[in-house]
Amino acid sequence: MARPLDKLTAEIRACRICRDSPRGKPLPHEPRPVFRVSPSASIGVFGQAPGTRVHTSGVPFSDPSGVRLRQWMGVSDDEFYDVRRIAIIPMGFCFPGLDAKGGDLPPRAECAPLWRARLLAQLPKLELGLLVGQYAQAWHLGSRQAATLAETVGDWRAITSIADGAMRLWPLPHPSWRNNAWLKKNPWFDDELVPALRRDVRSILDKD
Repeated sequence: MARPLDKLTAEIRACRICRDSPRGKPLPHEPRPVFRVSPSASIGVFGQAPGTRVHTSGVPFSDPSGVRLRQWMGVSDDEFYDVRRIAIIPMGFCFPGLDAKGGDLPPRAECAPLWRARLLAQLPKLELGLLVGQYAQAWHLGSRQAATLAETVGDWRAITSIADGAMRLWPLPHPSWRNNAWLKKNPWFDDELVPALRRDVRSILDKD
């Protein structure tokens, strides 16, 4: 008999709601849900949605953004992709397409309300959650999310001191090159937040 998590992940991988019963315009290509979960995972990476490269590869963060994110976390590729330890759950499981300027569209509106709470409920050992970008921050922080991403990430000390259930949360900007100007404008991120994040990640991984 299939475990509840196995059954749920199979349902998600077969999901075509954004194409067949969409809110607004249907997804313009074949859906390909991309995520990685395990009931033993102790760290959750909660991003936005797959980009074009990830849609092609089927591997989350298999792009320059992923390289930067792993640097922020202080983990190797092998550690990052060890699903027994790190779950990767975007707000939207499928690549949403591109806008008129060539940027990624927001995560599909159908995805998170249908699947997110159910999936997280099957991951009882999560101790640490990385909120990568404003969409994940809005979902997990609610009224604790500030008016701007800079203010939310800048409040990281207070946010990490308040657990979401048993999970400690870290607000992060998206590691895309599009945020290079933001990172340059906010040097405290690399100087203060990143070292603290690495220590926290390592404290979790080294317990295994």
